[in-house]
Amino acid sequence: MERLLEGFEHFRRTVFPEQRELFKKLATGQSPHTLFITCADSRVMPEMIFSVVPGDIFVYRNIGNIVPPYAQHVSGVVAAIEYAVKVLQVRHIVICGHSDCGAMKALQAPEKIAHMPSVAAWLKHADVARYVVAENCPDLQGNEVLKRLTEENVVGQLEHLRTLPAVAAAMANGSLSIHGWIYDIVHAELRMFDAAAGKFTPFDPTSRDVPEATPHARFAMAMTPTL
Repeated sequence: MERLLEGFEHFRRTVFPEQRELFKKLATGQSPHTLFITCADSRVMPEMIFSVVPGDIFVYRNIGNIVPPYAQHVSGVVAAIEYAVKVLQVRHIVICGHSDCGAMKALQAPEKIAHMPSVAAWLKHADVARYVVAENCPDLQGNEVLKRLTEENVVGQLEHLRTLPAVAAAMANGSLSIHGWIYDIVHAELRMFDAAAGKFTPFDPTSRDVPEATPHARFAMAMTPTL
């Protein structure tokens, strides 16, 4: 606790004065461009990893970067997504998994979380990854199983995300794009899900084409009537 308070004092005396105008602007509202859904793991800090400033991204964290399917589970994450899309009007949603994920390890060995019924129930929303890997990649071993589980969980949560009415409507008119990423902690590498290719590809900083998991828009974006 003492370390946290020391950190706040450093922020108040050093960081805040240098960005006083930014915080003055943010005091009256926010307009983030991206909703970033990631794991609650303390090693994953989106603001640091992506070098963003306050107000840039709307972050939601939970165990396993999970998005329950619509109507199956009323939760904070579903409410946050609806708010981000309908009120903040974010243009992107990223679901970001990471290497060495404890939630994905629990999928491999569910007996280890039998004494934590709430965690076990929550991770049922990630069962899709376990089934996909078990039935399609039976020869994988060791860390390769964990890597594939992490990838398939992101893909599965993207599918869940598309069941939310607010998300489906925004994607249909082209005002929202969705993305699936995997962050590698030890190598500081990023892999992105390419829906067209059906696989994750390494982030290429020299390319202007960023892989997406967004279906093609089917309607023209509705215009807000002027008064």
